[in-house]
Amino acid sequence: MDNSICRYDAPMRGLLEAINEEPIGTAFIVDEEQKVFGVLTDGDFRRMLLNGRSLEQPLSKDDINPSFVFATEDERFEEVLKKTDTKVRVVPILNSEGRLVNYFRYDHNVKMMPVAEPKLNGNEFKYLSDAFLSTWISSAGAYINRFEKDFSEYCGTNHGVAVSNGTVAIHLAIVAMGIGEGDEVIVPDLTFAATINAVLHAGATPVIVDVDEESWCISPQAIKEAVTSKTKAIIPVHVYGQPCDMDAIMQIASENNLYVIEDAAEAHGAEFKGKRVGGIGHASTFSFFGNKIITTGEGGMVLTNSDELNNRMRVLRDHGMSKEKRYWHDHVGFNYRMTNLQAAIGCAQLERIESILKTRSEIERNYVQTLSQYDFAGWQQNIEGNRRVTWLVCVMLNGKDRDNAIKILRENGVDARPFFYQLSEMPVYSKYATKPCLVSSKLSKCGLNLPTIDNVEFERVSMAFQQIAIDNP
Repeated sequence: MDNSICRYDAPMRGLLEAINEEPIGTAFIVDEEQKVFGVLTDGDFRRMLLNGRSLEQPLSKDDINPSFVFATEDERFEEVLKKTDTKVRVVPILNSEGRLVNYFRYDHNVKMMPVAEPKLNGNEFKYLSDAFLSTWISSAGAYINRFEKDFSEYCGTNHGVAVSNGTVAIHLAIVAMGIGEGDEVIVPDLTFAATINAVLHAGATPVIVDVDEESWCISPQAIKEAVTSKTKAIIPVHVYGQPCDMDAIMQIASENNLYVIEDAAEAHGAEFKGKRVGGIGHASTFSFFGNKIITTGEGGMVLTNSDELNNRMRVLRDHGMSKEKRYWHDHVGFNYRMTNLQAAIGCAQLERIESILKTRSEIERNYVQTLSQYDFAGWQQNIEGNRRVTWLVCVMLNGKDRDNAIKILRENGVDARPFFYQLSEMPVYSKYATKPCLVSSKLSKCGLNLPTIDNVEFERVSMAFQQIAIDNP
């Protein structure tokens, strides 16, 4: 913004060079006391040049229209927005002394910045074309085997079973473990509904428990209190890229002879004490939906070190068909298969996963730096000894109206989404929570996610946060 603040008597060449370095194409003209008394756009400069003005000539006060549009720092967002139109795109925001403190820019044709978008600039098209030309476009092909092998090795497990999406990955693991009617499965209150839906589809009873205030992941203490004689499994969710306390969870499971199914849909590449998530429990599930860290468009995978579980899941994934006797069905199975086309994209994505993770982490750091002045913004914590990954950038709006903040962000062309609703708040699931989940209630009401796309326009986000601060004092 400093380049946009120009003295009224500065040479025109210097003014043009200064505003050329700023994306807004506007100069805020100040007097000797740094008080703003006019605004000139790059269009104004062009018109002066066409009228014969020299680049070496200084501006004069006569060049500047003193009747410019401005706003004060205590004005509400809606009031500032009304001052813009197709001609007035940039509105200086002044303090009580008339000095510039910020500016508001609104493009009435602005393109919305999405929360997430896939990065497909590697070998995705090459491998996809290869799979297409091979004619192996359905649920068999070299890329499926390769993706299963490479991804399971990346996570440190012996087996990977590729499936059609992350939800069926959880369901397949539950059913393959023999969990069903009369059995209980412990799930966290703060998670996407797929986690609990898979338990219900298997005929088992979910038991909702609260999450930890620091990690936002399932609380080991809450798990302990929820275990009964009917409990058969725990599904810890590495929510928003944060690893759960897997030592404590595995200890509880060992003491009570329980399965642990890690839901790592949002945590590709995250590590707990040096070990990648997905390789710690008895099985783990991943999603490769289009907004995930790596994607196959739709798709998922179950990982395990158990030969027996791997073999059972492969049979159930393919209609329950015998591997030795084609079209002979020993079990009532499912069509949960991934296509070779999807797996081809997945192979290319996996080649660049560390680069993708690094970029997302840098984007999050830029948010924290850009918005550091707003003390109402709280950020996801890094827990010592673990590697948290950035799926979506998470921010807690402490003492602010979260839904109004999302509205302001979207009006500035920044897509934002709320945290997951707590499961226990939704009538369809509320009966599965035996105790109030106070931590997840707080998180779900205050948290929002910001875009992790490569070309985040932090200026837009910063301006929106300024309005959030003003609208929610």
